[in-house]
Amino acid sequence: MNNFIRKFDDNILTNKKHIHMIGIGGSGMYPLAQILHSDGYFITGSDNNETDTLKAVRSMGIPVYLGQRAENIEGADLIIRTAAIMSDNPELKAAEEAGVPLLERSDLLGLITRKYSNAVCVSGTHGKTTVTSMITQILKTGGLDITAYIGGKLPIIGGSGCVGKSETMVCEACEFEDHFLKLSPDIAVITNIDADHLDYFGTLEHIIASFRKFAAMAGTVIANGDDPNTKKALEDVKGKIITYGISHDNDWYADNISKKSGLVTEFDICHHKSFYAHIKLNVAGEHNIANAVGAAAAAFLSGADGKMTEEGLDSFRGAKRRFDKYGEVNGITVCDDYGHHPTELTVTLKAAMGMGFKRVWAVFQPFTFSRTALLLDDFARALSIPDKCVITAIMGSREKNTYNIYDKDLGNKIKGAVWFENEQDHDKNFELCAEYVANNAGPGDLILTMGCGDINKCAHLILEKLRKAYE
Repeated sequence: MNNFIRKFDDNILTNKKHIHMIGIGGSGMYPLAQILHSDGYFITGSDNNETDTLKAVRSMGIPVYLGQRAENIEGADLIIRTAAIMSDNPELKAAEEAGVPLLERSDLLGLITRKYSNAVCVSGTHGKTTVTSMITQILKTGGLDITAYIGGKLPIIGGSGCVGKSETMVCEACEFEDHFLKLSPDIAVITNIDADHLDYFGTLEHIIASFRKFAAMAGTVIANGDDPNTKKALEDVKGKIITYGISHDNDWYADNISKKSGLVTEFDICHHKSFYAHIKLNVAGEHNIANAVGAAAAAFLSGADGKMTEEGLDSFRGAKRRFDKYGEVNGITVCDDYGHHPTELTVTLKAAMGMGFKRVWAVFQPFTFSRTALLLDDFARALSIPDKCVITAIMGSREKNTYNIYDKDLGNKIKGAVWFENEQDHDKNFELCAEYVANNAGPGDLILTMGCGDINKCAHLILEKLRKAYE
């Protein structure tokens, strides 16, 4: 019998003492472990790879098992799992055989959002991690004691989450398999809506319909008024809707935009035609100007003022893996970015091409066979933007390659693209890609590794090879 809970009582945590978390080192599990630990539960966890996040978990006094075995769940009266945990996982099977209740991570997150009277849930196909991070940065810099749940690491909180004592929770809301419909947003932020996760949604219209349901759940919606699909999703939504963007038709908008050298952009944020804050933003791209405006609006509704917004956004340097600079060797700059959808790649690569580098290299790791196959031509157009493109093997994650899609299928559509025919050996594939890039990049070049898998490991490999070559 499968005890995986889809509809459950919000009192599921009542009388539970020992909660075990399978995959506790994931960015989405770590902040949940923080919250449960602060609430007094005895937490244990397991994961397959040693990471900085696991060290942070252990620093809270939480026992962590490296490797997943049936005996790890002994004594637990509730199991938390992620959607990525396969059905043959030994801990999952042991829990099912023992009749221990199972709760999926997104269900737990939804339950936790109901504990807060001001749950700010940030959704969108692109930019939700950045906007969630910006809101958190503004509120934390302003001295507000908030709880945060972010899909990436934010330096100011030392990870992907933090636990506060106020009634405000800032939470990233992911549309994957409609997980965001399990949340209880008081304020719903929608950054944009685009075609993604088509293996689940099927069509863009279905995606828009899900975002419409999400918006209808909130008391207040803060929406990108410059995004046509977002506007379409809100057509029949009742309740308070606040718009933001670059256009002056929005309730909140950017004005007097001035692009400085490097990553810096200065602009004013205006609210109902009146000046609100002057921002010096240290992350690149026009999309991040809009992100900052949306974050300012959400922070305002959560207790921030213009001065807090200025201080928070001026000190913001991006979430980890969002145009994250890893190092520079002999005039060659190596950065890493989480972008994994054609639209994200396009805006990031266009921004990179405008930064004055001699050449821009994109080293891209496709993530999931379904997304690669269904958006193949869109990926090819986006990856034709940089001067050089290197494609790694596709990271299948939770999928089997039923699409019969390979890196060469994408590479063949991009003029001058490079890839290596060794799909099965992940480490060797990264090694060959890193060696090629390090041997062929020159002073003045930007190397940008891109993808939501583990492509950042390739960025470290490239830096290592460059240092050996030049130092």
